[in-house]
Amino acid sequence: MGVNLDKPQQWKADIAASVDLYNDWFLRSAPKTYREEREKATKEVEAMLERTKYLRHLTYEELKANPSILFALRMSTAPPIARDRLVGLAGVSKNLVSNMELQHRLPPMMDEATLEHDLSKIVGMILRLIDMDIFPWLEQRRNPTKEESLRAATIVADRLCGANANPIIWNAQEERQLGKIKIWLEESGYKDVSGRASLDNLQAGEFAFRLNVPGLREDGKPVNIPVDVVVMPQKAKTGDLPLLIEAKSAGDFTNTNKRRKEEAIKINQIRRQFGYSVRYILFLCGYFDSGYLGYEAAEGIDWVWEHRIDDLGEFGL
Repeated sequence: MGVNLDKPQQWKADIAASVDLYNDWFLRSAPKTYREEREKATKEVEAMLERTKYLRHLTYEELKANPSILFALRMSTAPPIARDRLVGLAGVSKNLVSNMELQHRLPPMMDEATLEHDLSKIVGMILRLIDMDIFPWLEQRRNPTKEESLRAATIVADRLCGANANPIIWNAQEERQLGKIKIWLEESGYKDVSGRASLDNLQAGEFAFRLNVPGLREDGKPVNIPVDVVVMPQKAKTGDLPLLIEAKSAGDFTNTNKRRKEEAIKINQIRRQFGYSVRYILFLCGYFDSGYLGYEAAEGIDWVWEHRIDDLGEFGL
């Protein structure tokens, strides 16, 4: 018997309450979160400008030492260029650009000569496309005034955050959701052992955030599956499996239906490893319609709404 998956008569009211909760959070917190991220990004761009003598001495050595600045450099061109567009224009490997921006590192297997060659090509393309309206001192071969430097850093930071707006909001919402779960669990007598526990040594009455859970792909190959919260019930016996919780939020109905297969893939990989006795649930806040809920229910995935967080107790916690 389920907690929410088998009660479709409640779904409509819960969907409305969940949308209201998300919208209330967004209106109160999202602008502040965005401003904080923009302020942080502005400082990072200012530091990059100082290191490169305000782009007058942008070299491959700078990219080698600070790979993550590539995103800011892409936002410094006219027009700002997409990651794949830079790959095509500069004629460099997608692996290099992806590592620099997504992993904030250089590809570990790339040889030094190729690395220097490709980084130099990236620098050349960035400087060729640089937005002279933002960096007017480059054409005039001079150092910028303090006001010009701050203005340029602010514009680039705004472009960065604009391109990254959804992930900024998702990350803030996820942290808030995990915080709510932590408070509920600790008030219920559970102990947070994040960073000190694995799936094998989690004890009754303990929980951990972002724990890797082993699974099996369709071809039988092992895969590590990151799970947001793993909780071993206080009444668990030796050999019992913990409850796996995935925090999910959404600011519109379209994206949830695009992403609904993600959970089905995860639970099936985990079931191949542990069998159908494993319990994997969702912690939902935002725009999850009956189509999404029906899909998850058909996969045997239950859920807890954030506005009814006490339903966690119905899963034996």
